[in-house]
Amino acid sequence: MTDKMHIKMTVNGQAQEFLAEPRELLIHTLRERLDITGPHIGCETSHCGACTVTMNGKSVKSCTVFVAQANGSDVTTIEGLGTPDNLHVLQMAFKEHHGLQCGFCTPGMITRASKLLEENPSPTEEEVRFGMAGNLCRCTGYQNIVKSILAAAAEMNAAKEAAE
Repeated sequence: MTDKMHIKMTVNGQAQEFLAEPRELLIHTLRERLDITGPHIGCETSHCGACTVTMNGKSVKSCTVFVAQANGSDVTTIEGLGTPDNLHVLQMAFKEHHGLQCGFCTPGMITRASKLLEENPSPTEEEVRFGMAGNLCRCTGYQNIVKSILAAAAEMNAAKEAAE
């Protein structure tokens, strides 16, 4: 049995503190310990991206991150991007442009897309496809996902220009 470790992290802006085995995966910590169920457990091998979160400003697949590695980190999941009453622009774009079907991959897609648009606010279609390559969808064929991300980028850029 592994000794438990004192873990501190900020998840979606809220400080979290608990004891956990260092080898516990971040996805299990989020879903089972913190009841943050947006990130999904898909492949558990980092191939599908359904578990994608932002950790310390980088997109990571939480099925391959030990909670010990996340100690002291700032983690954002889909729940940290918007609320049911105040959706993030990407959430609205996915809804309006049919960027989802079953919804299983959507939290990871939107979380990754959020980071992609932060890194590149005006991506081309090719850059979106490349930037999202680590997130798989078995339903949509990707066209509406790409369309949603490009629409969100355009809306975010228009809002930024209007504010200036």
